[in-house]
Amino acid sequence: MTERGSPIEETEVAAAPATPEPANAHAAPELVGPADGAAVTAPLSRGSGDSLADVGALLDVPLDVTVELGRAQLSIRDFAALAPGSVVGLDKLAGEALDILVNGKLLARGEVVVIDDEFGVRITEIVTAQDRHGDPAVL
Repeated sequence: MTERGSPIEETEVAAAPATPEPANAHAAPELVGPADGAAVTAPLSRGSGDSLADVGALLDVPLDVTVELGRAQLSIRDFAALAPGSVVGLDKLAGEALDILVNGKLLARGEVVVIDDEFGVRITEIVTAQDRHGDPAVL
């Protein structure tokens, strides 16, 4: 019985049908360290009561990382007119740093690199708290 006197009913929740995923969907992205081969590490801030065990529980939480080349706004008419071979102009200049978003929030900027015939991104800047003010895509 709940506090209000009504019984709590137990229900079964049906599992959602599985959707096929690409073969590498769960593969962790390869981290490539600095050019000198040093290990990639993230500094941990330790305050009183914090421990690596507390942080360790979060280390396997998946994050969506997006590297954004640029953005464009199109009218529905212009979008409907797109066809193979169409070119859409973006708001970034050639050579300008790419935005790196984590779960939709801008956290860093970087540049394109090629690693074994695959694209990658080299982090060139971590976005500061000052950069985050006023930008809705930033934390």
